[in-house]
Amino acid sequence: MKHLIIYAHPNTQSLNGHFKKAVIEKLTTNGHEVEVRDLYQLNFNPVLSLEDIAGQHKGQVAEDVKTEQDFISWADCITFIHPIWWTGLPAILKGYIDRVFSYGFAYRYDQGIQKGLLTGKQAVIINTHGKSHAEYGEIGMDKALSLTSDKGIYLYCRLEIKKHFFFDKADRANADTIDQWTQQIAEIF
Repeated sequence: MKHLIIYAHPNTQSLNGHFKKAVIEKLTTNGHEVEVRDLYQLNFNPVLSLEDIAGQHKGQVAEDVKTEQDFISWADCITFIHPIWWTGLPAILKGYIDRVFSYGFAYRYDQGIQKGLLTGKQAVIINTHGKSHAEYGEIGMDKALSLTSDKGIYLYCRLEIKKHFFFDKADRANADTIDQWTQQIAEIF
């Protein structure tokens, strides 16, 4: 199986970096093909420009966007690894979605009806955040996060969500907890 990892954290030594390494190790050990797109190492430009918008309407995208779309087209499963910052995606990943999941590639409208174009692909989302599940549950943020990312992005484009991990209190996690989380991730692959 062909796996694409889209990683969005500036610190490769972070918990997110640990998860990225664990996923790569698990997949390669099991004989899968793996490609990693580390958005910070790539210095990916997250700014959707007027040129990008004009090009999308003509079915044309910038070279950096085309490269990323080629990786997505290649993959059978896409794993997104990133923290939740300010109750959302890191800016670099949000910009990646804005530019790469473009009209005509990730979705289109047929007679006014939206159609996702990334069918047949699975997605695994691995998120860390500082709040507890209880805190997010009390204010409805748990449902909001699922709604805005799962339904608003991934399902909208017709990716099949295999699993969405939300690892809470990640900034205070001890070694045992991190080992448990790593095992949970390994079991999905």
